Amino acid sequence: MSDLDLLTQSLARNVKRWRTERGFTLDTLAARAGVSRGMLIQIEQARTNPSLGTVVKIGDALGVSITTLLDYEQGPKVRIVPAGQVVRLWHTDAGSYSRLLAGAEAPGPLEMWDWRLMPGEGSSSDPHPTGTVELVHVTAGELTLTVDGADHRVPAGASASFEGDTPHTYANQGDVPMEMVLAVSVPPVH
Repeated sequence: MSDLDLLTQSLARNVKRWRTERGFTLDTLAARAGVSRGMLIQIEQARTNPSLGTVVKIGDALGVSITTLLDYEQGPKVRIVPAGQVVRLWHTDAGSYSRLLAGAEAPGPLEMWDWRLMPGEGSSSDPHPTGTVELVHVTAGELTLTVDGADHRVPAGASASFEGDTPHTYANQGDVPMEMVLAVSVPPVH
């Protein structure tokens, strides 16, 4: 069985498991995630390989991380993510990217990301669920963090925290690549 087949089957099993645990019908989850009921049926029957954007929406709606939805290994409390298994969510031809390094449920989804933005590039995020908190630590260059329309400059060596339930953008308005580590904590779904 290929890695893609394992991930498709794990996603099917985990979406159904978390939907059932939350007491959501297919229609409820579809409405919360902004994904069609038909797509959810195909996902739960392991008949499709949805985009990462769709998986993110479903994870947010269920209150679990992408890592949890795609996890097919059951076992010890320590989980090592080899460099070759880091999930790249997006990238540009210029060299910008974001990579999901690790994730856990603690008590809601908790994710750690590695970001690189080339000069002049940026990435916008829709609001996350109420109570979401993000932490950033810039390791190179300078981040222009826009939260709810207000710009904040975060230079190398500095960190910032903010509520992620409003529109926000990460941008590099400088002349050198900007690199940061980002942690996202989403509250559990009740």
